[in-house]
Amino acid sequence: MKHIFCAFAAIVLSCGTLSAREYPVLKSSDSLLVSAFDLALRTVENNIEDGIVTAGGDYGGEWTRDASINAWNAGSLIFPEESSKSLWAVTVDGEKIGHQYWDKIIWAQGAYNHSLVTGEPIEPIYRCIEATMKELEDTVYMKNRGLFHGPSVFNDGIAGYEEPIPVPESRGASVLEHPNTYKICCLSTNCIYYWAYVRLASMAWDCCEPFAALGYKIKACRLRRHIRSTFYDRKNNTLGYLIDQNGEVHHFQEGLGYSFAILSSVVSRKEARALAGNVYISRYGIPSVYPHSKRFDDEHPGRHNNIIWPFVNAFWAEAALEAGYPEKFEFELRNLAFLAIEKGQGMFYEIYNPLTGEADGGWQRGHSWMSCHDQTWSATGYLRMVISGVFGIGFTKEGMTVNPAAAVSEDLACTAIENISYRGHKVSVSILPATEKAGIYVNGQKVRKALVPSEGDEDFAIEFYR
Repeated sequence: MKHIFCAFAAIVLSCGTLSAREYPVLKSSDSLLVSAFDLALRTVENNIEDGIVTAGGDYGGEWTRDASINAWNAGSLIFPEESSKSLWAVTVDGEKIGHQYWDKIIWAQGAYNHSLVTGEPIEPIYRCIEATMKELEDTVYMKNRGLFHGPSVFNDGIAGYEEPIPVPESRGASVLEHPNTYKICCLSTNCIYYWAYVRLASMAWDCCEPFAALGYKIKACRLRRHIRSTFYDRKNNTLGYLIDQNGEVHHFQEGLGYSFAILSSVVSRKEARALAGNVYISRYGIPSVYPHSKRFDDEHPGRHNNIIWPFVNAFWAEAALEAGYPEKFEFELRNLAFLAIEKGQGMFYEIYNPLTGEADGGWQRGHSWMSCHDQTWSATGYLRMVISGVFGIGFTKEGMTVNPAAAVSEDLACTAIENISYRGHKVSVSILPATEKAGIYVNGQKVRKALVPSEGDEDFAIEFYR
C-alpha cells in the first residue's frame, strides 16, 4: 500500500505542477531518477519567497551556507536571478559576507561559481570576499596552528562534537553556547578557506591585481600544507575531523571534509583514490560524521553525527566520481532518489536515519529533533548529481563544458538532458550508442570537446556517441 502511495505522490508532484518557467528535462528509462529530478525542481521553486531561495521546510532564507550551497549546486544555472538575490541578501550591504562566522567564507565558492555561470560582474564579488577574508584573518586565524578556528561547515549543533568539546554545564544545542567550539579547527572549514584563497587569486588576476593574486596563491599553499600536516594520515589513508582545544586530533570520518578535500585538490588524485576507497558508507549513504560519538548510538543517532544529510551525500558523490569510483557515485544518486520518492513519500527531507532510511532529525541535548520537510539543499544536491555528475556539465570563463561520465550515464540509463538555459543559449545533451557514429557532435559537426561559449544566443544540440 505504501509503495502505491509513493508512486502516486511522485506522479502528482512531477506532472503538471511546475510553473511556466522553462526547466531542464531529464530523459532516462529509470522512472525513479526522473521523478526525483522533477521533484527537486518543484521543491526549489516552492521554496522561493520574495525572490529569495529559502532553506526550505521551516527555515527562512537568512543562512549564508544554504544560499551559497544552493547556488553552487544548481541554483545559479536554473534559478539565476533568485540565486543572485539570495547570495547578496546574506551580505552586509554587499560589502562583507554576513551571518555565522566560521563557515560564511563558503559564500566565496557559491558567488564565484555564480559569476562563471551567469556572467555576473566579478569585481563586486571579489571586493566582498576580499574584505571578509581580511576580517577573518584578523579574528579567527590561529598562527600557531596555521589554521582557521571554529566549528565544521554547517555543523552548528553541539551533537556534531565529541568530548571534551561540549561543556557539560551548558544545556544549549548551539555550538555558540559552548566556548570550546571557538578553539577547535575543522577539516571541512579549513578546506573552504583554502578554496576561497584559490578563488581570490583568480579574481585578483581578473581585476588586474597580479601582486594580490600572488599573495593569495602563497596563502593558499601555506594553508593547504597545514591542513595536510594536521589532518592527513597517509599511512592509514584517512583524514581527521578536527583538532580540539587541547591539540588532539579527533579521528572521525567527516563526509563533507573528505568531499571538500578531494574536490578542492587539498589531496592529490592518487591520494583521493586511496581515501575514497577507504570510506565507510552506511546502508543509505555516507553519514555526516562517523562513527557515533560516545553519547549516541543506533537508537539515538546524533543530529550532526552518524546520520544522513543528503547535501553532504551529493558532494561526496561528486568527490567519489572525481576519485575514480563511478559505482560509489551511482549508489549515492540512486539512494537519494529512493530516499526522496519512497522513504520520503515524495519529499526531500533535511535528514534521514542511516539504518532505516526514514526521515529522522537525530538526537541533541537529550531529546529527538525534527527532520524538516522540503529541504532545498537536499533537492539542489540531487540536481547537482545529475547535471554535474551524470552529464559532466561544468563552467569556466570560456563557457559551459560538457563531458558526461561514460560508465555512469550508461549504467543509469540516462540518455539526455534537454532545455538547459545557459546565458543566451538553449542546450540539450544526448548520450547515444555508437553504431554508425562515434565521438562528440555539436549541432551535427564532429568536435574534440564540447563547449558552449559564454557569449551569443545560439542553440546547441550536443551528442555523445559512445
